[in-house]
Amino acid sequence: MLLSTIYMLSDQVKNLGLGGGTEEKKEEGGTSDPAAAKGMTREEYEEYQKQMIEEKMERDAAFTQKKAERACLRVHLREKYRLPKSEMDENQIQMAGDDVDLPEDLRKMVDEDQEEEEDKDSILGQLQNLQNMDLDTIKEKAQATFTEMKQTAEQKCSVM
Repeated sequence: MLLSTIYMLSDQVKNLGLGGGTEEKKEEGGTSDPAAAKGMTREEYEEYQKQMIEEKMERDAAFTQKKAERACLRVHLREKYRLPKSEMDENQIQMAGDDVDLPEDLRKMVDEDQEEEEDKDSILGQLQNLQNMDLDTIKEKAQATFTEMKQTAEQKCSVM
């Protein structure tokens, strides 16, 4: 749109005879028109330029969205592990329009991790951990601790 407006203005300036003389000389000597240089008509070239600009805008929007999703993930991880916030991540999320969420796959992973941590923190989770432990190992650790305490007490107290 902007490019076609510029071409229209330049054509009008040429028709008025204001500064168009140098461009006419170039056209006589060689092809200074980018459309002619690429073997297209002016309309085809304008359409091509418009399409290129639209594609670039789409790529930029997708890139900004991905950057915001990554920033959102970093924000969630910082909250999870109680790390300091990053102003850069907050700015990237705001630039994308504040309606950025984690990608679905990452959201599932975060939810699963959260559920696992909640299970481990609950009383039932602790009981399951006790069931998973080997009783012989627990007895050995308790015996070793008791023996170590007994030796320390004997070294400190000469009466025993």
